[in-house]
Amino acid sequence: MKDGLEAAVRDGVIDRATAERLAPYLAGSAPAPEDADPDDEKLRFITGFNDIFVTIGLVMFLGALGYLLSNLGLAISAASIAAAAWGLAEFFTRVRRLALPSIVLLVIFVSAVFITVLALSDTGALSSLWTDDTAPGPVLIGGVAAAFAALLHWYRFHVPITVAAGTAAVAAMLLAICQMVSPGLLDDHPIPIFLSAGAAIFALAMWFDSSDLKRQTRRTDIAFWLHLLAAPMIVHPILMSMVKDTPSAMAAAQVMAVFLILAVVALVVDRRAILVSSLAYLAYAAGTLIQAAGAQSSSFAISTLAVGAVVLMLSAAWRPLRRAFMGLLPQSVRSRLPAVA
Repeated sequence: MKDGLEAAVRDGVIDRATAERLAPYLAGSAPAPEDADPDDEKLRFITGFNDIFVTIGLVMFLGALGYLLSNLGLAISAASIAAAAWGLAEFFTRVRRLALPSIVLLVIFVSAVFITVLALSDTGALSSLWTDDTAPGPVLIGGVAAAFAALLHWYRFHVPITVAAGTAAVAAMLLAICQMVSPGLLDDHPIPIFLSAGAAIFALAMWFDSSDLKRQTRRTDIAFWLHLLAAPMIVHPILMSMVKDTPSAMAAAQVMAVFLILAVVALVVDRRAILVSSLAYLAYAAGTLIQAAGAQSSSFAISTLAVGAVVLMLSAAWRPLRRAFMGLLPQSVRSRLPAVA
């Protein structure tokens, strides 16, 4: 029976993730529904050390290819990398179904397409995307090309991170349009623009999450990458403005307050990406308070220790904390969120 599943994976009939989920059912030992544990955010990054081995080879090969072709111009070099990444994906993604190499190849492919179009449109666009010296037109065209490349890649290979890559390209297009309509808008009002974009991506991620509450299908992987994309767009503009424009003591208090709010959001939606994006700011806030208490020499170590302790405590108490906050929500909202394991 196991040999049959392996043969089906090898021949491309099903992918390895599907085979792994089918194995216990075919063996007559399917797990009971209550054994499912969506709280752990299980993701298939690697199927074995071979994934890491192949990924190292891919990065070395494509990096060297770009370097050797750099004398022919950035556009040719990037276009060659994009073509090579697609060709390598035909084997390592479509035939071998290797998770980590597939993710890396997708990111390299879409990025290389974006750089190719930018290099062809405006050689200065790469070094100064949003300055007054560079028209946002090349960024808009590059975003369109990258989104189209991500769409083609999705229809061919169905790698979950592709949706996030395409969404990032669309976000770049919208930011370029904002800059075209009102030059300097991004510099003058970064918080509402990036926060709005991040919130929209977060909503899209929640849509995928709500369609797979038990987190057993490809949609949960798509949602994970969208959450990972949305998190810095939501967190960094808010917290960076606090750190930059507010006196340190007040900034520390505000950062900690925002972190608590983000922690509640992360617990309710059962996603940790938004917390990861705010850890550096939490460390800053802790270090500021420790320095104010007179421990300047060891503030970095103590703040790192404190943040590590917070992460460990959240991990250990994730389920009871989720259960507590979920109990405060109306049933109509709880029905759209993963149940507490």
